[in-house]
Amino acid sequence: MPAETILSAADLETIGSPKLWAITVAALVSLLAADFAVTRRPHEVRMREAVGWSIFYLALPLIFGVYVWGAFGSGVATEFFTGYMVEKSLSVDNLFVFMLLLSAFAVPAALAQRVLLYGIIGALVLRAIFIALGAAVLQSGTWAFLLFGGILIVTAWKILKDALSGEDQKVDISAMRSVRLLRRFMPVTDDYHGSLLTVRHNGRRALTPLALAIVAVFATDIVFAVDSVPAVYGVTEDPFIVFATNAFALLGLRALYFVLMGVLTKLRHLNHGLSLILAFIGTKLVLHWAHGIWTWVPEIPTLASLGFIIAVLLTVTITSVHANRRDAKPAPSPAEREPRSRPGH
Repeated sequence: MPAETILSAADLETIGSPKLWAITVAALVSLLAADFAVTRRPHEVRMREAVGWSIFYLALPLIFGVYVWGAFGSGVATEFFTGYMVEKSLSVDNLFVFMLLLSAFAVPAALAQRVLLYGIIGALVLRAIFIALGAAVLQSGTWAFLLFGGILIVTAWKILKDALSGEDQKVDISAMRSVRLLRRFMPVTDDYHGSLLTVRHNGRRALTPLALAIVAVFATDIVFAVDSVPAVYGVTEDPFIVFATNAFALLGLRALYFVLMGVLTKLRHLNHGLSLILAFIGTKLVLHWAHGIWTWVPEIPTLASLGFIIAVLLTVTITSVHANRRDAKPAPSPAEREPRSRPGH
């Protein structure tokens, strides 16, 4: 890796030069502005439109990864692609929760993409804050790897416990503190008013249900940021790569939601896989911390992490499809279950 292309911040190394940061942020703002232009007129998203945007947003990280490979070497590119796979798999779980929220708030189909866009912007802002905090914590000492690893392992256990319980995930909007707080300070209209967040109602400024839905999505973004940022720091210590993987994974969520809307509920084993991935990365972080103290403790290579993540995602997809097909088969009738008698008996 060319020495002149790497900047060092205390003990952290990063490929993010000021120029590269400026170009990345400018491109990100431009893409979000384009998304706002697309959603300016509320409309129901057709599958063709959603697939087109999804392909576009899947091509962007691929192109960026090829650039990173050529400019900074295969090691950094592998870290980027592995981090992107982690974030993309976690973002699919985000989409499922977003779907539950949109359903709970009865968001009209024409306004769904605007809610998702606000949610993505909120997620990007929160991830940027958490990434900066994570970098500061990592600079304070190797104990941060133990902290991040512990967070991921505990989160993995909670996700697995919920998945094994067999209970359908639900959203109770009346129990959300952010929603209750808003209702306490401002009235809320019963009906949606297009893409407006506030309207004049009975002589007072009132919130629309759309504003509540956006705040609820933003509140869930905080929870997801706590999990996803340590997960990517388990792959790379470069804050720029961590930010880039988060940005690329989140940008395509709006379009991906409409592509996967009918599939999300069928990925019944997704949370099982996510718990394995988070536990694996948490273990990787703990081993990395231990290796700094006892050099004989092995570390997990980034390429092995990428292979494990891909294998887990493929496995849970296959098992989910198999389970859905098994449940779709009609149960045999009593006559079919009755054993046939042999001739002569």
